[in-house]
Amino acid sequence: MQVKARHQDGAQLWKTSRLSGKGKLLLIVFLLLYLIVTVIEARQLVGLNMDPMVCVEIGEDKKYTSMKESTNCPYYNEYFVFDFHVPPDVMFDKILKVSVMHSKNLLRSGTLVGSFKMDVGTIYSQPDHQFYHKWALLSDPDDITAGCKGYVKCDIAVVAKGDTIKTPHKANESEEDDIEGNLLLPEGVPAERQWARYYLKIYRAEGLPRMNTSIMANVKKAFIGENKDLVDPYVQVQFAGQKGKTSVQKSCYEPIWNEQIVFTEMFPPLCKRIKIQLRDSDKVNDVAIGTHFLDLRKISNDGDKGFLPTLGPAWVNMYGSTRTYTLMDEYQELNDGLGEGVSFRARLLISLGMELLDTSSPEITSSTEVQVEGIPNISEVNACLDGQPCRWTQVFLPLMGYVPEITTATGKVEEFFLFSSFLEATMVDRKIGDKPIHFEVTIGTFHHLIETELINNSSEEEMDDDGDLQSVATTPPMKPVITDRNYFHLPYFERKPCIYIKSWWQDQRRRLYNANIIDNIADKLEDGLNDVQEIIKTEKAYPERRLRGVLEELSQGCSQFLSLANKDQSQSGRTKLDKERLKLCLSEVEAIGQQAKTMRSQVKKSTVRDKLKLAQNFLSKLRFLAEEPQHSIPDVFIWMISNGKRIAYARVPSKDILYSSIDEEKGKDCGKVKTIFLRIPGKKGFGPAGWTVQSKIEIYLWLGLSRQRKDYLSGLPNGFEENKLSRGPGLPASPPISLTYMMKQIFQLRVHMYQARSLFAADSTGLSDPFARVFFSSQSQVTEVLAETLCPTWDQLLVFENVELFGEASELRDDPPIIVIELYDQDTVGKADFMGRTFAKPVVKMADEHYGPPRFPPQLEYYQIYRGNCTAGEMLAAFELLQIGPNGKADLPPIDGPTDIDRGPILPVPLGIRPVLSKYRIEVLFWGLRDLKRVNLAQVDRPRVDIECAGKGVQSALISNYRKNPNFSTLVKWFEVDLPENELLHPPLNIRVVDCRAFGRYTLVGSHAVTTLRKFIYRGADKQANNWSTTVNQDFSKPQSKDLCYFYKKDDEKGKKKKRKKGDEMEEEELDESMLDWWSKYFASIETLTEGKGKKDKKKPAVDPYEKKKPKLDELKVYSCDCDIQTVLENKSFQTFYVFIYTLICVQVYPKELESEFDNFEDWLHSFNLYRGKAGDDDDQNVTDEDRIVGKFKGSLCMYKVSDDMPRDMNFDSNMGMFNNIPSNDPINVLVRIYVIRVSYATDLHPADINGKADPYIAIKLGKTEVKDKENYISKQLNPLFGKSFDVEATFPMDSTLTVSIYDWDLVGTDDLIGETKIDLENRFYSKHRATCGITRAYAIHGYNVWRDPMKPTHILAKLCKDGKLDGPHYGPAGRVKVENRVFMKQTDEHLALTVLNHWEEIPRVGCKLVPEHVETRPLLHPDKPGIEQGRIEMWVDMFPKDMTAPGPALDISPRKPKKFELRVIIWNTDEVVLEDDDIFTGEKSSDIFVRGWLKGQQEDKQDTDVHYHSITGEGNFNWRFIYPFDYLMAEEKIVISKKESMFAWDETEYKIPARLNLQVWDADHFSADDFLGAIELDLNRFPRGAKTAKQCTIEMVTNEGEMPMVSIFKQKRIKGWWPFVARNEEDEFELTGKVEAELHLLTGEEAEKSPVGEGRNEPEPLEKPNHPDTSLLWFLTHYKAIKQLVCIQYKWLVIRIVTALLLLPVLTLFLYSMPSYMVKKMLGA
Repeated sequence: MQVKARHQDGAQLWKTSRLSGKGKLLLIVFLLLYLIVTVIEARQLVGLNMDPMVCVEIGEDKKYTSMKESTNCPYYNEYFVFDFHVPPDVMFDKILKVSVMHSKNLLRSGTLVGSFKMDVGTIYSQPDHQFYHKWALLSDPDDITAGCKGYVKCDIAVVAKGDTIKTPHKANESEEDDIEGNLLLPEGVPAERQWARYYLKIYRAEGLPRMNTSIMANVKKAFIGENKDLVDPYVQVQFAGQKGKTSVQKSCYEPIWNEQIVFTEMFPPLCKRIKIQLRDSDKVNDVAIGTHFLDLRKISNDGDKGFLPTLGPAWVNMYGSTRTYTLMDEYQELNDGLGEGVSFRARLLISLGMELLDTSSPEITSSTEVQVEGIPNISEVNACLDGQPCRWTQVFLPLMGYVPEITTATGKVEEFFLFSSFLEATMVDRKIGDKPIHFEVTIGTFHHLIETELINNSSEEEMDDDGDLQSVATTPPMKPVITDRNYFHLPYFERKPCIYIKSWWQDQRRRLYNANIIDNIADKLEDGLNDVQEIIKTEKAYPERRLRGVLEELSQGCSQFLSLANKDQSQSGRTKLDKERLKLCLSEVEAIGQQAKTMRSQVKKSTVRDKLKLAQNFLSKLRFLAEEPQHSIPDVFIWMISNGKRIAYARVPSKDILYSSIDEEKGKDCGKVKTIFLRIPGKKGFGPAGWTVQSKIEIYLWLGLSRQRKDYLSGLPNGFEENKLSRGPGLPASPPISLTYMMKQIFQLRVHMYQARSLFAADSTGLSDPFARVFFSSQSQVTEVLAETLCPTWDQLLVFENVELFGEASELRDDPPIIVIELYDQDTVGKADFMGRTFAKPVVKMADEHYGPPRFPPQLEYYQIYRGNCTAGEMLAAFELLQIGPNGKADLPPIDGPTDIDRGPILPVPLGIRPVLSKYRIEVLFWGLRDLKRVNLAQVDRPRVDIECAGKGVQSALISNYRKNPNFSTLVKWFEVDLPENELLHPPLNIRVVDCRAFGRYTLVGSHAVTTLRKFIYRGADKQANNWSTTVNQDFSKPQSKDLCYFYKKDDEKGKKKKRKKGDEMEEEELDESMLDWWSKYFASIETLTEGKGKKDKKKPAVDPYEKKKPKLDELKVYSCDCDIQTVLENKSFQTFYVFIYTLICVQVYPKELESEFDNFEDWLHSFNLYRGKAGDDDDQNVTDEDRIVGKFKGSLCMYKVSDDMPRDMNFDSNMGMFNNIPSNDPINVLVRIYVIRVSYATDLHPADINGKADPYIAIKLGKTEVKDKENYISKQLNPLFGKSFDVEATFPMDSTLTVSIYDWDLVGTDDLIGETKIDLENRFYSKHRATCGITRAYAIHGYNVWRDPMKPTHILAKLCKDGKLDGPHYGPAGRVKVENRVFMKQTDEHLALTVLNHWEEIPRVGCKLVPEHVETRPLLHPDKPGIEQGRIEMWVDMFPKDMTAPGPALDISPRKPKKFELRVIIWNTDEVVLEDDDIFTGEKSSDIFVRGWLKGQQEDKQDTDVHYHSITGEGNFNWRFIYPFDYLMAEEKIVISKKESMFAWDETEYKIPARLNLQVWDADHFSADDFLGAIELDLNRFPRGAKTAKQCTIEMVTNEGEMPMVSIFKQKRIKGWWPFVARNEEDEFELTGKVEAELHLLTGEEAEKSPVGEGRNEPEPLEKPNHPDTSLLWFLTHYKAIKQLVCIQYKWLVIRIVTALLLLPVLTLFLYSMPSYMVKKMLGA
C-alpha cells in the first residue's frame, strides 16, 4: 500500500491552497484561554518598613493581593485567574505585568516599588506552557539606574482547551531560595539583563490605498476648489506594553516622516514582537490601514556568534482588506493584523537598531518613556524631481518610456515581469450567479496604480512609447457553464487567457533565493520523514533504510546551500541583517548537514523512532531559517470578479514563483502549472461558507527580471500557439494575451470508490447518508447514496468518458491533473450537507503502454478527508487515467458488468483492484448499556444493539426493562463475514443502539464506529503469550517493595556504650509505630514521588520527621525507595550503621487517573461511547464530541479467521466462544468507600467567588444516592485539605458511574459547581487488575499500614490461581511458595502470598499487574468549560461485595490538627545599633533603642521591648521576653492561622504561612514617627546559627546564608546567640545596622502550660531588670547625662588637666608674687 503518497498529495495541496497562510488563518478563530497566576511571596523589596501588595495586570484587567504590613519579605500565596475569549495571537501579544505597590489603600494610590513585564506568548512557548516557582526580578521603569527593586515568586500558566497543568519536579526549599538560579526567565535568557534602547526609524510609506469615496472627493473639491488626498497617515508602534507614534502627515498618499521612535526596555526583552501599524488619523475614529509584526527572534540571534536585533533600512509590505474604499469595511480586522491579508495595502521603509545602556553613566536618561525624535532624510532615490523623492522615478518615468538607472538605499531598482496563464477554471460556486466572470492578478500597487491613479481610462491594456504592452492584468469576462448542481466551469477549452504585468522593485532576489534553497531542503526532508512515518505506521519493512536515504539527501542539500548562498554578495542595498543572517544560515545549515551525516551511520531498526524525532527538529529549524524578515517583492494576489464584485481570492508568495537559472534557487511553483483553490476573504472564509470551493484554477505563474523573460513560457504544457496583439512593423513582439492549444489528448478516467470510514456525522441521529461527488477537468459524477452510516462501502466504479486534456502525452503521464472528491450527506429536504473533501492524482496509462504489473491495476489507497481546518475521515479508493489511442476504446482493459442485479447499472470495483477477501468470525460480547439519555423526550426502555460489518451483522438480545437491569441476558453471539486479508483495509465495525417501541417502531439511540479492528484480532496463545519455558526460582526474601529505609549512624564509642545492655547485646531502638499514621505514609510517598522526578542523589528525609522522637533527624540516613536493605547492610561503606531502625511503607501516588495507568481497565470489558447529533469541527467551538455522547455500550469483540483446520484451543467454548472466563453479569450489591484527600498540591481550584477564592465542599453521587458535605465546607481556600471518607451502597450495573464534585458554598443563592470527575466503577470492579482494593506493600494487622481488604492475601492468591487455572499455590517449608514455575520466599504464608501478588505480572499466561495501594489524582472538569481543568483532587475508591465478609472500619484520613507550640524569644542585648538622633547641646549621636518582633502572618501580635534611652554606643540592654503561641503543621512546615478577613466576613479563613520570625530594631521618637533602623527574618526551619559573641556576628550571616551552619528551632528547641540587623543603603546594598543577642526557646503547648512564663519581665519567672533608663518621664534628664558622659568619659583627661592647671596657676602666681619679697627678706636677714 502507498497510503503515504496520497495523504501527502492531499495534505500538501490543502496546505498550499486553502491554508496558504494556515497559521494566520487560525488567528481569527476565538479560543477560550486562561491565564493563571499564583503570587507566592516577595523578597528583598527595597524600602523601609513597607506595607507591600502585588498587582497582577494584563491588558485592562488588574487584580491585587492583600496588603502585608511592616515587612520587606511578604508571603501571599494568592491565586488569580484571567479569562479571555480572543484569537490566540491577540492573547499572546498581551503583556503580563507584575508590580509591587507600597501603602496602597482606598485613599492613596500607593508608591510603585518595581515591576516586571512579559508577554503571554513567551509563557505559552515554555514547556507545559508555564513557569513554576520562579522569581520575577522587579525594576523601576522610572529609574533604570536604580537596579533590582526586589523579587516576586510566582507560578504563571496559560491554559487552553485540552491543556493540563503539569507539576514539575518539586525542588527543595534551599533550591527554591536560590533566587538567581530560579529567575522568571525563558531558558537561554541570561539572569543579568541589561537596559537597552530600541531605535525604530520610520522613513516613508508608499502605495497607500484610497481612503475616501469619489463622492467625498467631489464634495471636497466643490468646497475647497482642489482635490487633495483624503488620508492623514501616521505610524503607531507597540512594544513591551508601551506605545509610540509618529507625527501625522496631512493629506498625503506618499508620506515622509524621517522620525525615530525610541523604546527603553531590558535586553533580551520578554516580548517577542513589535507591532507596527500604519493608521489614518480621523477626528472621529482612527482607522488602521495595515499592520506588520516584527518578530525579534528572526532579526537577532542569541548564539555564541549571534547578533543584536537589527533590521534594514528595508521595505516591509503590509496586507489587509481590499484596496477599494467603503464606509463600512467588512474586512477591517485584516488591517488590524488578524487573519491573512487579501490585498496589498502599503509598504513602509523602516530600520531597527539597538544599543545597550551603561546605567552607571551620568548621561543616561533614567526614564523609560517612549521618545519620538527627528532623523536625517535617507537617500532613498538618486533621481528625483523638485528635490522630492517620489514614485515618478520608479513608475511614471518608465511608463513614459524613460527607464533610468536607479540605485536606492534599499537596493537597485529593477524591472520585473509577471506572467500568468489560466489553463482551467472549474468548480466555480453556483451561488455566484451566471454573470460573466473574469480574473485579476496584482502585485503590489501594480495593476491598482495604473488603473486608479495614472490614466483615467477603462482599458486594462497600457502601452509604453515602444508600443510594448505595460500590463494586461485581467482575463476577458466569460459566462460560466453548468458542471452540475453545485458548480460552474469556464469554457476555456483550447484557448487559455494570459495576463502579464511589469513592475519595478528593489532587486533583493538574493534574500529570496537563499530562502528558496532552504525551503527546498525542508520540503524534501518533510516528504522523506512522512515516508518514514507511513512505513512505520503501515508496518512495512526497513524504515531505517528510508531514513538513511532521507538523511543522506539532507546532508547533500546542506552542502549545496553552502556553495550557492554566498553568491551576489556585492549587491547594493545589503543590510547588516543580510550579512548576519547569511552567517547564521551558513553555520546552522552546515551544522545540520554534519549532524545528519553523523546520524545516518547511527540509524538502526531499534533507533528509528528516536532519530525520527531528531530529524523533526532539523525540519523546524530549517523552516525558521527560511523565513525572511526583510521583504522585497510583494505577494501576488489572484481575484475572481463577477459582475464588478470581488468574490474570492488566492495569495501566492512572490518567492514561490521567482525565477532563477539555478534550479535550487528557483521558487517551487515557478514555471509550473499549479492548482489553486480560491476562497472567500476574511471571517466569511470560515465555517460552512469557507468549506465550499469558490473556484479551482489551474494556473501557470512566472516572475523574474524582464531581461530574463526569454524562458518564461518554457514550463507550460507543450503544443500551444501564442496569440498576440497586432503590432506595428519593426516593433518587438509582446507577450501573448492568450494561448491556443493545438495538441489534445483523449482519456478515460476510472474512479474505483471502495469505501470510507470515520466520516463526519451530519444528521441529528449522529449518522449520515453519504455519497461522493468526483470532479475531474470539467466533468463530475456521483456515487450512490448509502443510508445511515459513517463508514460507507460503495464498491463502485465511476467512468469519465472522453476527457480532453491539452499538452503532450508524456507531460500528462508524469504530472496529471488533480482529481477532487467531495463527500456530502443526502437530506430528504433541502440541499445536501458538505462533509469533507480530498484530492488525488490518477495513475496514467498511455496508449502504447501495457496494462499490467507493477503499475496496473492500481492498488486501493487511503486518502485523508478534510473539512475546514480539521480532518474528517478517510476514503479508500483507486484512480486510473487511460489514454484512448487510435483504435478507440477497444485497446482499453475491459470493464466487468454489474454483478449485483439489485444495484442496477452500478459497476462494482473490478476484481483485480478490490482486496483479496478471507472468511472471518467476529464474536461479540454483549454485556450491557449505560447512561442512555432520552430520545425525543422519551426515556429509553427496551434497547437493543445491532452490530454490522461489511454488510453482515448480528443483533443482541432485547433488554426488557432498561431501568431495572441494563445488562443483556445473552452474553455472546457471533457472525461470519468476508474481510480483506490486509488488516489495514478492514472496514469499520458499526455499533448501533435502537429503542424498540410500540407498534414495531424502532428509534435510533446512538451509534459508534470501531474504526480499527486490529486490537480485537485473536492471534493465538502461541503468539500472544511470552516464552516461559525455563523455570526461574527467584528469592524475594530481600525487600523488593519501595520502602524508606532508615539507619542509625554510629557516631563514637561513647554513644555505642549507651546503647548496650547487659551481655553486650545491641539494643534495637525502633520508632514508636503509634507515632505514625496514614498521613506519615502519604507524605513519605509524596516525597518519594518528587525525588523520583528530581535528582536521584538527594538524601533529603522523607516527611514528618520531627514527630519522631528517636532517633534524631540528623542521625537518620534515608535511602531511595528502591534500596535493597541487605545490600546496604553488607556494603563496606555502610559499616558505621549498626542498627536497622524502621521501614516506612509507601503508598503509590499516581499523578493522573488510575485508568491511564491500567489502560482504562479494558482488559476484557470495553466501553464504546454512543454518539448522536451533528458533529462539531474546528470552526464550530460550541459542539464537542462530549456533547454528542448519549450513552455507552459495554462489551467486547473477538475476531479470527475461520478455516477447516481451525484449532480448538482451551480458550474456546461452544457457547461463550473466546469469552469463556468472564464472570456473570447479574446484579451485585457493593459497598463503595470513597476517600477524598485534598486538592492536589500542584494545582489550585478555579476561583468561584468575586474575591478570587472559593468555599469548597465535597458532593458524592452514585446512582440515586447523593451525599453533600455542605456543613463541612472550607472557607476561602483554593487548595483545601479535605481528608474525608464516604460509604455508599450501590448495585451494579444500575449504579456504576461515581461522580465526585467540588462545590462552592454560597451564603445566598445556590451553590456553584467548581468541577467534577466521573469514575466508571464497573470496569474497575470486573477488571483482572483487581481495582477493588489496592494491594499493600506489606502485611500488617494493626497500625498505620493495616490490611483493609476483607480477603487476606492467601485467599486472594488462591482465587487468582483458581480463576486462571494455575497450578498452585503450593506452600513449602522454609517460607517458600510455588505458583506455576515461579518460586517466592518470605517469612509467613500471608507475607508469601502478598509477595506473589505484588509480582503477579510475572506469572506466565494469566499474569497482569494488580492495582497497588494507591492515591490517584483526577482532573475536575466543568460541563460549561469542556476540556479545561478546574483543579485536581487526590482520592481513591475501595469496593467490597456485600455477599462477602464485611470490611473493617474506614481508614482515618482526617486532616492532622496543627500542633500547638509556643515560641519564647528573649531579647538580651543589642550592640552597634546605628545612631539616629543628634543631641541638641553637644551634637552627639545617639538612639533610643527598642526591638520589635512578630511571627509572619501575625502582624497584629507585634511585641515591643521597653526603650533603652539615649544609647550613644549602639548598646542596649533589655532582658525582655516575647511570647508567641502558634499552631504548626509539621508535615507541611507551615503555621496555621485562622482569622476573619474583614469585619464583614461570615467566618474565619485558614491561612498556611511559613514559620518565620521577624525582629526589627527601631529608634523611638516622642514627637514624630519612630525611625526604622534594621531587621532580620529567621526561617524557624532553617536559619543561621547565632554567633557566640557580638564580634563574631557579621553581615555575612545574612548575605552568605548558604555558607553558614544552619539550624532548625524544631530540632534544636533552644538556641542563643547574636544575629545581625540589616537594611538597604542608598546604593541598594545591605549594610549592617546593629546586632541583637537573643535566645529562642520552642515548647509544645503542653510544655508551655506546665512551665508558664510572663511577657516582658513579668511573673512567672521574671527576668532581671537591666540597668538603663526605662521610663519616658526622665527624658529631660538625658541632657545632663549627656554632659556627664562628655565629662566623665570622652573628655575626662582634658578636664583633669584643666583643673590641675587651674589649681597650679594661683600657686604659681602667689609664688611669683611673694618670691621677690621673700628673697629680699632672706638677703637682708629681716
